[in-house]
Amino acid sequence: MAKQMKTMDGNTAAAYVSYAFTDVAAIFPITPSSPMAELVDEMAAHGEKNLFGQQVKVVEMQSEGGAAGTVHGSLAAGALTTTYTASQGLLLMIPNMYKIAGELLPGVFHVTARTLATHALSIFGDHSDVMAARQTGFALLCSGSVQESMDLAGVAHLSAIKGKVPFLHFFDGFRTSHEVQKVEVVDYEVFRKLIDMDAVQAFRKNALNPEHPMIRGTAQNPDIFFQAREAANDYYQKLPAIVTEYMDKIGKETGRSYKLFDYVGAPDADRIIVAMGSVCETIEETMDVLLGQGEKVGLLKIRLYRPWAPEYLRAVMPKTVKRIAALDRTKEPGAMGDPLYMDLKTMYYGEADAPLIVGGRYGLGSKDTTPGQIVAVFNNLKEAEPKNQFTIGIEDDVYHSSLPTVKIATEPEGTVRCKFWGLGSDGTVGANKQAIKIIGDNTDLYAQGYFSYDSKKSGGVTISHLRFGKNKIQSTYLITEADFVACHNQAYVHQYNLLKGLKKGGNFVLNCIWKDDELDANLPASMKRYLAENDIQFYTIDATALAEEIGLGNRINMIMQSAFFKLAKVIPMEDAVRYLKESIEHTYGKKGEKIVKMNWAAVDAGENGLHKVTVPAAWKDAQDENEAKKDMPKFIKEVLVPMNRQEGDDLPVSAFKDRPDGTFPSGTAAYEKRGVAVSVPMWHAENCIQCNQCSFVCPHASIRPFLLNEEEAAAAPEGFTTIKATGKELVGLQYKIQVSPLDCLGCGNCADICPAKTKALTMEPLATQLDEAPNWEFAMTVSDKDGLMPKTTVKGSQFTQPYIEFSGACAGCGETPYIKVITQLYGDRMMIANATGCSSIWGASAPSMPYTTDKCGKGPSWANSLFEDNAEYGFGMAMAVKQMREKTRDIIAALKDQSGDAALNAACEDWLVHMEDGDKTQAVSDALMAAVKSASLSGEAAELARQLEEKKDFLVKKSVWCLGGDGWAYDIGYGGLDHVLASGEDINVLVFDTEVYSNTGGQSSKSTPTAAIAKFAASGKRIKKKDLGMQAAAYGYIYVAQVAMGADKNQFLKAVREAEAYPGPSLIICYAPCINHGIKQGMGKTQENEKLAVESGYWSLYRYNPQLKAEGKNPFVLDSKEPTGSFRSFIMDQVRYSSLAMEFPDDAEELFRLAEENAKERVEGYKRMAKTE
Repeated sequence: MAKQMKTMDGNTAAAYVSYAFTDVAAIFPITPSSPMAELVDEMAAHGEKNLFGQQVKVVEMQSEGGAAGTVHGSLAAGALTTTYTASQGLLLMIPNMYKIAGELLPGVFHVTARTLATHALSIFGDHSDVMAARQTGFALLCSGSVQESMDLAGVAHLSAIKGKVPFLHFFDGFRTSHEVQKVEVVDYEVFRKLIDMDAVQAFRKNALNPEHPMIRGTAQNPDIFFQAREAANDYYQKLPAIVTEYMDKIGKETGRSYKLFDYVGAPDADRIIVAMGSVCETIEETMDVLLGQGEKVGLLKIRLYRPWAPEYLRAVMPKTVKRIAALDRTKEPGAMGDPLYMDLKTMYYGEADAPLIVGGRYGLGSKDTTPGQIVAVFNNLKEAEPKNQFTIGIEDDVYHSSLPTVKIATEPEGTVRCKFWGLGSDGTVGANKQAIKIIGDNTDLYAQGYFSYDSKKSGGVTISHLRFGKNKIQSTYLITEADFVACHNQAYVHQYNLLKGLKKGGNFVLNCIWKDDELDANLPASMKRYLAENDIQFYTIDATALAEEIGLGNRINMIMQSAFFKLAKVIPMEDAVRYLKESIEHTYGKKGEKIVKMNWAAVDAGENGLHKVTVPAAWKDAQDENEAKKDMPKFIKEVLVPMNRQEGDDLPVSAFKDRPDGTFPSGTAAYEKRGVAVSVPMWHAENCIQCNQCSFVCPHASIRPFLLNEEEAAAAPEGFTTIKATGKELVGLQYKIQVSPLDCLGCGNCADICPAKTKALTMEPLATQLDEAPNWEFAMTVSDKDGLMPKTTVKGSQFTQPYIEFSGACAGCGETPYIKVITQLYGDRMMIANATGCSSIWGASAPSMPYTTDKCGKGPSWANSLFEDNAEYGFGMAMAVKQMREKTRDIIAALKDQSGDAALNAACEDWLVHMEDGDKTQAVSDALMAAVKSASLSGEAAELARQLEEKKDFLVKKSVWCLGGDGWAYDIGYGGLDHVLASGEDINVLVFDTEVYSNTGGQSSKSTPTAAIAKFAASGKRIKKKDLGMQAAAYGYIYVAQVAMGADKNQFLKAVREAEAYPGPSLIICYAPCINHGIKQGMGKTQENEKLAVESGYWSLYRYNPQLKAEGKNPFVLDSKEPTGSFRSFIMDQVRYSSLAMEFPDDAEELFRLAEENAKERVEGYKRMAKTE
């Protein structure tokens, strides 16, 4: 049959193959494996058939542990079952993996190998997770490229079926899972020819079934367990031959040869590297150069890592090898060496003339591994005494393990290399994937794409690395020398070294608003010098204005993609335009003709909107004006600034020697000043009614009210406009709304909800508001005046410092405004346990820490454990504090008895009375310590005072909060959450309910309502949303509230105050619009979206306060009014619902009807509860 070449990533390749062999897929989302499960779900939703003539049955579970249990049960009952996972998710599956392997069940786990959370969370790739599962009895099969992920996925399934041993097929997370390459698709008919249907039938006949009952999973005693465990050895001994057989058969069908261990290099090599995964591609590319220089080097690629088959390894190892470097992509602290190194050492142990073996570590957390590092490994093997346990890719100036990188160029001649600097959610990454597919699928060229990100949500930096060429591309590392660079956000010219590595005469495209005469004033001198000295072909385009003119908002992707095709000349422009417009019709056709035509117009605008800049010769001598250097803390200068410039790779180990546990200082986000918004709010003082609502709803705390006394107003810089403050508490003060234009992300919610008759805020281009930056700096020096008005009001709360600011959340984020206000109420005594998810990523992604401190150094403590255990983690914090405070109470009670000082005794008594009073805890604690200091104590009283000094951090009542999204609270963490709430202890839980797994890309959770399209619910959710609040309220002693800030700010404030004051567990569920919802009016309308959700009956506001029962009142208060808005109109204004009607019109109407019926049923239930006496 004819070869079919397609452009795809590793996840797509593995998922496509797995579908053929799968009856049931049990899944749970985790980065970076989720796209495999999503693709399988989409294939099933659209009626694709597996090799057995059925659609795959896809089931999403509440956790990875649940998915593994389902895999086990499904296999036991005779269905070929598959799952997809990574990292912590794989570790949660380990108990079931032992069972699956022990019962010889042919399941397959496809794993995007990812690092494990240790001192910090990392979503990026290495082999830590796979190595933690190597003892389970699963066969471990490794793919090193996208093509291998296609081919070896098939080998894994075929071998599992025939060999009766489960397989873990893994490939590098992100580097292979998300790298886009042109590959040959293996037709399902090939697999149909190769599958052992007799083995399939034998598996099904051996399944649990009352038609031929059996007992499995017995309990065994010491008399037989050991012997029974050894009985399965034969299966593992035969498995390498089975895998070899299928590698040979796949090779015969495809022309691509695989062995358990593949050797490439000089046949008489004396130095070789042994490795597995994507690094093998880089090593092979590097060796092409070294072999050409006469070096006798080689590479032994590991495909089958378990069972370990030394006889197969020896068969391909050149007899001439004298020295071996084993490269491990994991770290086992305290071990003699890392796993692969130890396997090789053991294999050669005791042999005469055994080669010298050294081990090295590389690529942890997706650290880029370059040809220069590989040369360093080969050079190390030349040394008289090669360094053992070395590292590459880092500078280890503490333990001196690192090998210095060697400069070398290895990419094949003729490869076109392109870099694109984009802003998260501007469409750059999607457009570049489209470009690769256009070139890969429509030409004979090879194409590769890889995408690197910072840890922020939409609004962070994205860097796309694209290569095109006539030769196979094996460069599994980032581009260091480029032919083409595009910058899609003009703010980046001051933040990053955009032109680093751009070759002489290369093309540079800058999306900006600047005309030629403005470039000289706005470009940094270093950029101007580079442009002039290297003969760079410089182009500008105002894609933002063009996109707005067309009606695409800030989606500049299609414009910039068209511009790329025109300049890069990878394919003829007329072909590129045709392919682009065809892909637009395919991608957006179901969204309507208007959307298609707008994107067609964008293609034309990109082609015609480019402007060639004549680079002045004077730019060769450009110098920046001397700016006064700001005094910054050491950490900011030495860690944050380099990391934010994308230069973190160059930081040495010593930069973190004093932070080996991963601790970062608070408040570092304030030093970023990214300036990435297109437009920011401008305050019109004459229209302002001083309500402070703009500050209340701001997701990034970048607009705030300030009060100035006479002295401060007199010292204000020119242009710092103020007005007379209104309100009896504020007499004699001036009022100011101040925006930080460099911290604002430009969502526009503040301007949207401004209630002034004539808007006091309007959104204006960032460039027109940059003069407000020094005004913000001055505002930061204004004294706090947070005691003048009660914090319990919307207005009063905003005169208090927010203890979270400038986070990495999306523009218009629905989550951050809630926690921002809560920190304004309790931030100086908060302890936060944060579940992994969006709120942990925008809450603490290195190096930017948005949680901050006040002038006294107080602020929220924040920590993240895992996804699944956050409630228990926070509960542990609460128990520790309770224990420490009880000891503190005992000391104070004893001190009161021993001191003999009346003033001190009174202070002790006051503290003991108000020990659990959150409103008074700070005042009585301060008074107590002042009294201790003033008292003259001796003997036992003095010793008690000393002990109290040691415990003074526990004097103030701590406000313990568990934060997380609905994926945590409704699903993976629900068991722990339920237990913690049921404990009766004083702990607060805040749930950001986005109704999807936001952080992993919008997968369905049990919070997802009926009819909503989400990943893992590709044809619309079929069952109704879980009512978490009512489940908790059923206990009768848990405070529960459901809130929506945009609908009722006062209700939200009241719920928070009641919850925090309640002497027991509390649960607040916040409706949080998300970028995954596809709000048609945009993320500048998230507050209005919350309002409409309540008005339409989609979301209800209530409070369940158990304390009201003691007053003879109904504990349930329904705060939202009878719905008056249109439920259907509300949901159809979100793509997650409206797209259902286009994708699955036959099902949509019934699901919409069910969704509305479910919402009405819920509202009626709340109304009945509110009426119950």
